[in-house]
Amino acid sequence: MTQFAEAKKYIAGGVNSPVRAFAGVGGDPVFFKSARGAWVETEDGRRLIDYVGSWGPMILGHAHPEVVAAVKETAANGLSFGAPCTLETRIASMICRTMPSIERVRMVSSGTEATMSAIRLARGFTGRDKIIKFEGCYHGHSDSLLIKAGSGALTLGIPSSPGVPAALAEHTVTLPFNDIGAVQQAFEKFSEEIACVIVEPIAGNMNMVPPVAGFLQALSDACAAVGAILVFDEVMTGFRVAHGGAQAMHGISPDLTTLGKVIGGGMPAAAFGGRADIMAHLAPDGPVYQAGTLSGNPVAMAAGIATLTALQEDGFYARLEARAQQLTAGLAEIAARAGVPLATEYAGGMFGFVFSDDAPIRHYSQVAAADIGRFKRFFHGMLDRGIYFAPSAFEAGFISAAHGDEELELTLAAASEVLPQLV
Repeated sequence: MTQFAEAKKYIAGGVNSPVRAFAGVGGDPVFFKSARGAWVETEDGRRLIDYVGSWGPMILGHAHPEVVAAVKETAANGLSFGAPCTLETRIASMICRTMPSIERVRMVSSGTEATMSAIRLARGFTGRDKIIKFEGCYHGHSDSLLIKAGSGALTLGIPSSPGVPAALAEHTVTLPFNDIGAVQQAFEKFSEEIACVIVEPIAGNMNMVPPVAGFLQALSDACAAVGAILVFDEVMTGFRVAHGGAQAMHGISPDLTTLGKVIGGGMPAAAFGGRADIMAHLAPDGPVYQAGTLSGNPVAMAAGIATLTALQEDGFYARLEARAQQLTAGLAEIAARAGVPLATEYAGGMFGFVFSDDAPIRHYSQVAAADIGRFKRFFHGMLDRGIYFAPSAFEAGFISAAHGDEELELTLAAASEVLPQLV
């Protein structure tokens, strides 16, 4: 019996998060046993160069010595308190100093919890119900966010998962990402009914799609004009594309920000924060309720502090981005020589590639129209040669500080064998 077959006897679908099941690429998922630096080891003893990095958190590489030491030291003093500890204040102050738009912050345990709480807070602060989200952006699996677009850009959404009430979907408007005109029309139609706009400032859940010039500013201006709340979902991009996140890179100050992944250093930790007057509406100061037994868990806070401290090293992000640029440029060059259409993107330690000749990729429709069959063949060809990319054509990739010349050379050498086979 395979490891996956054994898992399916006890775990729903055999996995604890759907994309891990390899449904997007076929075959059985790889089971990991250990990881260090840029490498992971599977249960059957294979060593792979990892470009998933636990879906983004491992910006320093796996099992970074300083992070592991912080976790061990803190765990020896207790795994969970359910009471305040100074580690919470330390990481909160680091976040607020790095992202000036965040004047107050609340720690939680997952990105889904952060976005769900931010939307509840926005609704409570404004007294409005409608939210605007964008096609191709993913903000966790809370009910309000599992809504797909209706028949037109300005129609209200319909549930995209059983279990989501249709009545709740009526309050969600889904628009095309990077479509400034659709945003303007939505605000003209719904105006002061809108509680918030939530967006990935750089989309990472439809592969990697950056914002077009003026898109994020248009969102900010539209929200300000009617008193709606602009929420940047930086669970993926926060501390990943730049020290101050995508908002620093693009010079936009959202009203609320959600964070996750990197701020936990590999442990379950996330956060939401923003303007002090909005955050003052949270219990115990205000009427909007939010709570969590493991929020601010000391071990997770220690891992996050160690990670964020290491990111302050001079030149860290310049070196990280140089590696991402080297990887994507190398893949694009090999693909071009082979006559395989491949569009690539990178920002900081985040990257993406799409098998399409419709470059640059700026819209979900372009990703949806890409050659998924080619991606599946590429994924398995690279995996067979010891390179682990995300097992889905709709996910961004991540590079870490531990990816050096050896790892990149091995990756591009493998791509030189695989890409010509995809013509």
